[in-house]
Amino acid sequence: MRLFTTIAALRCYLNLQKSAAPHLTVGLVPTMGALHAGHLSLIQRARQENAIALVSIFVNPLQFGPTEDFQDYPRNLEQDRLLCEQAGVDAIFAPSATEMFGNQAVERTETEQTAQKQIEIHLSSLTQVVPPPAMTSVLCGKARPGHFQGVAAIVTKLLSLVQPTKAYFGQKDAQQLAIIRKLVFDFNLPVEIVACPIVREESGLAMSSRNQYLTVEQKQQASVLYRALQQASETFSSEDRTAAAALAVARAAVAGEPAVKLEYAELVDPDSLTPLQVVETAGLLAVAARVGSTRLIDNIILRNRRPIVAIDGPAGAGKSTVTRLAATALNLFYLDTGAMYRALTWLALKTDTPISDECAIAELISSSYLEYNLDPASKMLKINGEDVTEAIRSLEVTSRVSEMAAIPAVRQFLVEEQRRCGTKGGIIAEGRDIGTNVFPDAELKIFLTASVQERSRRRLLELKDSDRANISLAQLEQDIALRDEKDSTREVAPLRKAADAVEIQTDNLTVAEVIDRIVGFYKERIGPKS
Repeated sequence: MRLFTTIAALRCYLNLQKSAAPHLTVGLVPTMGALHAGHLSLIQRARQENAIALVSIFVNPLQFGPTEDFQDYPRNLEQDRLLCEQAGVDAIFAPSATEMFGNQAVERTETEQTAQKQIEIHLSSLTQVVPPPAMTSVLCGKARPGHFQGVAAIVTKLLSLVQPTKAYFGQKDAQQLAIIRKLVFDFNLPVEIVACPIVREESGLAMSSRNQYLTVEQKQQASVLYRALQQASETFSSEDRTAAAALAVARAAVAGEPAVKLEYAELVDPDSLTPLQVVETAGLLAVAARVGSTRLIDNIILRNRRPIVAIDGPAGAGKSTVTRLAATALNLFYLDTGAMYRALTWLALKTDTPISDECAIAELISSSYLEYNLDPASKMLKINGEDVTEAIRSLEVTSRVSEMAAIPAVRQFLVEEQRRCGTKGGIIAEGRDIGTNVFPDAELKIFLTASVQERSRRRLLELKDSDRANISLAQLEQDIALRDEKDSTREVAPLRKAADAVEIQTDNLTVAEVIDRIVGFYKERIGPKS
């Protein structure tokens, strides 16, 4: 693992890595140090999804107000370095304020009382990044003016310096996450912002570097914040979708712990941060409070949608057949993601757009639109108004669809389409990363798998009456094992099992038995009323 403190060294490292592998994927985890289990969960995700995992450690003075804890904020670079090394991080970027902002912007003063050097950044000497005031003046922005402008400035600098494929942020800082996503969208920055679930202590208290300020007793008192969110969620789930009902419960729960002083409890749109009166699809229920002198935040997403079931697994595990039948059994819509890729492949072939020309493909699909009937009894699919339900099953399309699916622009376009289909839930979908990337918040995730030998045997039966009937079982096993390796190591949408997925090994199961198990897990996880 490398540790860099200068921009020049960081750029040299990244340039050398990318020159050796031009399509190298880089995952960035921006932190202020004082790493804990929450940070490590982000690092683990970056490590799994990218060739290079890079952690930045920088206590950003721009996001601290005059009376806030910049000088006291916990710093322990050596401990952070050890944790990163153990977590498999490839490189750490830990610059000084002068390195990040330059000598002209940084002023150091020494107070007589503390004999400590204090850092002040002169914003007037810096080019500023100003997020929409409507997003920075609500929630934490009321008590921390200028905070999110400071966050936006440092995140923009880090994204510019590292130019990562993906950047990972915790859902605990939900307002920060929404602002960064807006920043990336508005500036068309070529990075995917990945939100990772909140990691909690045993009491339910959200992990935070500032938890180090709390005594054991204060930590227990602070756990009321998560209990308040849970109670509000239960009220929401009981069919009262109004903000008034959820907020009343949350505020009352916190009021029951006198040591915790509630700063706010608000229900807002998770993306725009505008206040909600009623949750139509999703709402961010966020709280902030003080325990002693320590300010803590927490949140939960309230979803007003039917459940989503995501089924992932290796090629040949029977995902398509099982997913379509499970949709009928569970009374859910069926999202045929494979057909979506086939439709774009058909369009490229029809318009004589070379699939090898990624730029031309990106241009083609950007002006296209899909229409589909999600009823599992129907297979209707249109692209640009033309019904291609049958045409996409041709041998020509089949032979080129894998090539099309490997194009990043195609992948991005269809992930957005798939997520749009899941806005109101009530769907079941299958693929290679439906549960890990497309619908990471799916209520039920299934990893459907079978041994290479069993999948080869099934494939041999399928080919019995085709022109490949003479292929040997040994050759099929070799082909499928090679496909598994490629699928799990590919740069775009690698195959992996979600941490919260239920695995179903189908070697000795009939299709009906697999469906029964999925229905059982659905009832167990979601309940009969869904």
